[in-house]
Amino acid sequence: MSRVCELTGKGRLVGMNVSHSHVRTKKTFLPNLQNVTLLSDALDRGVKLRVSTSGLRSVEHVGGLDNWLLKTRDERLSLKARRLKREIAKARAAA
Repeated sequence: MSRVCELTGKGRLVGMNVSHSHVRTKKTFLPNLQNVTLLSDALDRGVKLRVSTSGLRSVEHVGGLDNWLLKTRDERLSLKARRLKREIAKARAAA
């Protein structure tokens, strides 16, 4: 399981640990990923996703999972999220 947010595309970053003597060693900074079940209004069901906490706050700020997916570009989304976006668009068009 990769350490990438399925909604925002946020992944690991590489940097340096710098000691007091200024010795530099490589370090990875991982996003704070959580397994959450987000509710979709258009599909009337919950969807399990691996989302960063900042991405989760963004989803709540925009007004829910459906609004977030429909406004986000496909390049940033995971394959699972793109399929979900397509399902939501179809459900909204049918309603």
